[in-house]
Amino acid sequence: MRPPPLSVEELLARGPMEEAPELRLLFHRLNNQLGIILAHAELLESKATDEMSRARAAQVVSSVLEAMGTAKEIRRAAGTAVEPQ
Repeated sequence: MRPPPLSVEELLARGPMEEAPELRLLFHRLNNQLGIILAHAELLESKATDEMSRARAAQVVSSVLEAMGTAKEIRRAAGTAVEPQ
């Protein structure tokens, strides 16, 4: 039986990425999830039949890209310059 996952605070308290493989996994999972959302938003944007729908999908695309950038900044702030695989 696996132990319960650690909180973000617990992971950050462990220090650099080399000491926290769980943190590396969390960043990897987050990046994968954001990538899936981005792909769906781009598909919706390209297939939108009206300008309002296209604008909404474009806003989601923009927000996901900002979220990916924020995740990258968090990795750097946590002392983890390693990019997810």
